[in-house]
Amino acid sequence: MSLAPDLASPLPTVPDRDPRRTLAAAGLNHALHDGYTDLIYVLLPVWQAEFGLGFAALALLRTLCTGTLAALQIPASHLARGWGARRVLVLGTLMSAGGYALAGLSGGLAGLCIALLLVGAGCSTQHPLASAVIARAYGRSARGPLGTYNFAGDLGKAAVPPVVSLLMTLADWRAALWGVAGAGAAVALAVGLLLPRDPVAREVEPGATPRAVHGPGAATGRTGFRLLVAIGMLDNAARPAFLLYLPFLLGEKGAALPLVGLALSLVFIGGALGKAICGRLGERLGVTRTVILTEAGTAAAILGVIALPLGPALVVLPLLGLLLNGTSSVLYGTVPELAPGGRVEQAFAVFYTFTLGGSALAAPLVYGRLGDLAGPRWAAVASAATALSVVPLMLALSRHLGGAAPRRA
Repeated sequence: MSLAPDLASPLPTVPDRDPRRTLAAAGLNHALHDGYTDLIYVLLPVWQAEFGLGFAALALLRTLCTGTLAALQIPASHLARGWGARRVLVLGTLMSAGGYALAGLSGGLAGLCIALLLVGAGCSTQHPLASAVIARAYGRSARGPLGTYNFAGDLGKAAVPPVVSLLMTLADWRAALWGVAGAGAAVALAVGLLLPRDPVAREVEPGATPRAVHGPGAATGRTGFRLLVAIGMLDNAARPAFLLYLPFLLGEKGAALPLVGLALSLVFIGGALGKAICGRLGERLGVTRTVILTEAGTAAAILGVIALPLGPALVVLPLLGLLLNGTSSVLYGTVPELAPGGRVEQAFAVFYTFTLGGSALAAPLVYGRLGDLAGPRWAAVASAATALSVVPLMLALSRHLGGAAPRRA
């Protein structure tokens, strides 16, 4: 399959004869990497007990992973120009698996910090490269496959944390991490076999420039993309801000560690459904209405989980996950539409850098400190307020979405 003109990029491209094979490889990799990053939420109470850490320190541990992940998005896309996307994705997966193996071997906080840096560096490779490869493979029809790709990530979130929680009831947390590291090595091998081999770069005439995007992205310039990035930053900040405190909120209600793992699984299962449901909902209601609905619903569901006793709170968690993660699927699918100059790979790298970076900085500097000062409940309330703050920005972005009108039933 040749590169779709509306997703042109100055980078060499991969002629994908079977885009479904590319989607399968990218989805498998996404499931592992998202499971790796959200596994930290299950480990936070364990590390707090073992190392005697406060909430700000726990948020900082998470930031070592997510901050590195965010900072290396653009370097990863540049590295793929010379090495090829497949090689960078395989090496990144092996590095993240090695990070968890090192965490399992570490006997102190310093080793754990180094391990999380490796996990973040390895996971930084897959978002911009896999998203751009899928967008190019499917061309104008990429919004649906990108939603499937994001859905696969939530399957990993729903599977990895509860499995590790169960393993930690049978063995210590270090042994459990060695197991997930072995699974990462197996996924790296599968990605290397499934993802099409990168071809030799095509010759480009001196002075030639990539074809520009035709459609809404060309008309809006950079303003629409900047608004999209700002919305993504707030959405990404609200999600981890709440998940950071969910284990502790449930612990206050009497939940034991296995139940906390199950609760997180309920959130992530709902999130996986949200990726599929909200994508279709966006086609019917439009991007603007869908995002406003999911963000307002997220705020209401967070407040419900805080106020309700344990049983009803567990019932709300799947709906909360659906709303909490559903927005991101709509936003990711809008990146190719608003990519400045049609540079999709660069647009995805910038989008992920700022959205993940903002989340990584907000967790320790804002929500972590707030948790130490006011407690988990008020920090979770702040995450609900963050979700609501998306609404005015989304109204401003709606003027730049030429193809976002709701479809008639």
